[in-house]
Amino acid sequence: MSSDALTRPTYGNWRRPRRPGLGPLGLLGTVIAFGGLLVTLLASLVSLAAAVTVLVPVALLLAPLALRTADGRNVYQLLAVRIGWMRRRAGGSTSYVAGPLSRRPGGRFPPPGLLARTRMHEGRDAYDRPFGVIHHPGRNLYTLVLACEPDGGSLVDPEQVDVWVASWGDWLNRLAHEPGLRGAQVVVETAPDTGTRLAAEVLPRISPDAPAAARAVMEEVVQRYPTASSEMHTYIALTYGPTGGPKRDVDDVVTELSMRLPGLLAGLVAAGGGAAHPLSAERIAETVRVAFDPAVAPEVLGLRAEDSGTGLEWADAGPAATVETVTAYQHDSGVSRSWLLTLAPRGTVRSSVLRGLLEPAPGTRRKRVSLVYRPIDPATSARIVESDRRAAHFMGSSRGGLVQARATSEIRAAEQTAAEEAAGAGLVEFSLMVTVTVDEESGLRDADITVRNLQASSRVSMRPADRMQASAFACTLPVGILPWEYTLVPYQLREAL
Repeated sequence: MSSDALTRPTYGNWRRPRRPGLGPLGLLGTVIAFGGLLVTLLASLVSLAAAVTVLVPVALLLAPLALRTADGRNVYQLLAVRIGWMRRRAGGSTSYVAGPLSRRPGGRFPPPGLLARTRMHEGRDAYDRPFGVIHHPGRNLYTLVLACEPDGGSLVDPEQVDVWVASWGDWLNRLAHEPGLRGAQVVVETAPDTGTRLAAEVLPRISPDAPAAARAVMEEVVQRYPTASSEMHTYIALTYGPTGGPKRDVDDVVTELSMRLPGLLAGLVAAGGGAAHPLSAERIAETVRVAFDPAVAPEVLGLRAEDSGTGLEWADAGPAATVETVTAYQHDSGVSRSWLLTLAPRGTVRSSVLRGLLEPAPGTRRKRVSLVYRPIDPATSARIVESDRRAAHFMGSSRGGLVQARATSEIRAAEQTAAEEAAGAGLVEFSLMVTVTVDEESGLRDADITVRNLQASSRVSMRPADRMQASAFACTLPVGILPWEYTLVPYQLREAL
């Protein structure tokens, strides 16, 4: 083995947020368990029957909290998903129809689901470039979308890749100090090349006086090259919320975001993002439109090449009709299925651990990989790190035998995290979602096999977003939807469960 392979940095040390409480019960279950035990002891002073009458309901209430699936969900959470699905299906909200033949006023095609109430605004940055801002009125959130063209790791020195990774970590760390930032989203979208851009660049440049053989060669290249190539797009969506000061109108928020753009773009360029720029309102609408109807991608690219734009508005970026089923989401010319992360790569990994998952998947119309980040402020980070450190030491001192090796590893990881946080590193919660779109529902089986192979190569564990396909599809779009902001149960209460 070469010395370079031994000195290459490795990454890892991801830790699940440790829930307070006794074992799998969580904080709420632990409170109910001790409260029920206390009431049972008091009832036993009266009679044995009274104690049994209290103990049985408490046990029946705690049993679903103690039983958990492989991905950490308890019975109550599984029932909540199923009940929510049954209510949506009974109310008819699993189907969506827009356009002139629908009951919606105006006859337009607005985005459905979590994007139904959003509004699009546009501003200009310091370089007079237009950028779109998506307003979520229900949560008073504002999303800014950036696009970049990463340089890639091919033919690049390993030292440069390590610098990019460190710069990306520094950029994520700075997000924790962004006033009002609620979350960040990185979306990598891949699709087969339509050949529209190549044809628009090559065919008009062929000279009429060119030899017939040369013309035939160029025309054959334009025709056959797209079958073996693909296109890749990378988007970063930053979602901001109120900062606690006086209420501001949309224009003030857009002006403030325009002042933050230069620093955000400079950080992306330093992290290997290549040419980074904000997306205009029209480009954001085009991205969402193509996601819902992949068949219009060549037309959109053709209009861009000919007229430098499509004129598409946000109110027409949605589909004409959608149908959500338990395992799929049908929309216009495509059928999609989404997967959710359940376990991050275990152990140490290299910087290229997600390369297989991000590369184009053959046999699919489009594939989107969405990384969602939730930066934690420095004060909360210090509290979480110290809590995990104390919990790791407690578990290590209370265990013995073969389990002691795992406890020692947890102590070492907790100590390293605490030392890095004390040195100024930030703490970020993250998750990952994948959406694969195919032409027909029969292709979902092959897509399922493809995703299983990709997640195995990337050392991640994922599960299908069954009964949540429409919401998961929207969360993988580069529009800044943060899942924890749209749950009926508050985030703190869900963590207590």
